[in-house]
Amino acid sequence: MKCPYCNFHDSKVIDTRPTDNNESIRRRRSCLSCGKRFTTYERVEGQTLVVIKKDDTREAFQRSKVLNSLIRAAEKRPVKLETLENAVDEIEKEINHLNQKEVTSAYIGELVMDRLKGIDKVAYIRFASVYREFEDVQSFADEVENLKD
Repeated sequence: MKCPYCNFHDSKVIDTRPTDNNESIRRRRSCLSCGKRFTTYERVEGQTLVVIKKDDTREAFQRSKVLNSLIRAAEKRPVKLETLENAVDEIEKEINHLNQKEVTSAYIGELVMDRLKGIDKVAYIRFASVYREFEDVQSFADEVENLKD
């Protein structure tokens, strides 16, 4: 495994353990050149999934995009990265259980919002404000009001 810090080609595994949901293996590694530590994950490679975007273009599903959007929504909030990674695991699992080769970005967005609602309400509103493209303050206020219910 190549070191993300110095690009050295070799590292040693310090610790190996399954993730909480037993869907992947987490490995702590140490670079044999610079000595810095980093984490890698080993997952079963799923079927190739294509995301149909709003403009009808298609692209391969990228787990990292979902995680990055969750991280952005939860920025400066008391939410652990592990919690967000678990949410992405759940979302990916739900998408894979559809047994479809294509899924809409709208469906993925709803799954993300559903998970964020249970994790952090402020992160949920942040994501919803971008995802739902609120046109005015009233639509934003309506979403906050729905969250109260």
